[in-house]
Amino acid sequence: MSGSHTGPPGEEAPPALSGPREAAVLGVIAAGGALGATARYAATLAWPTDAGTFPWTVLAVNVAGCALIGVLMVLTAELSVVSRPLVRPFLGVGVLGGFTTFSTYAADVSKLLQRQEALTAMVYAFLTLAAALGAVRASAVVTRGAVTRARRTRAGRTEGGAR
Repeated sequence: MSGSHTGPPGEEAPPALSGPREAAVLGVIAAGGALGATARYAATLAWPTDAGTFPWTVLAVNVAGCALIGVLMVLTAELSVVSRPLVRPFLGVGVLGGFTTFSTYAADVSKLLQRQEALTAMVYAFLTLAAALGAVRASAVVTRGAVTRARRTRAGRTEGGAR
């Protein structure tokens, strides 16, 4: 145990990030984050939200990003359709982490409150959370169903062709 560990007594320090595997993970996260943040910026340029209006673009970006997170998690973590080790850090943490922007969401809520628009701030806060969580859930259900149907179809073709 290292002398620099500041966690609770008896708890081991987390493994240090070193070596080629960890460098690769950090590299794909950084590259993905740059792509995701660039895509978010492009969305704000394509659909700008005027100052003092409801932040629809940030809401749409966060909901779309969460829907894609639901798809990714089903394909990688749950069903192992995609099993390359760097896909999840690249797409999930990097691209989608850079694309979604819950810090801007929090800042938008704060700005709405500063402008004395408490009802709009509450609606935006609730709507974003509900829509983002709903998007994860809905996209996971749809993805799970699509993969299951595709696997059944493929299995049926294999069995039918073997007869």
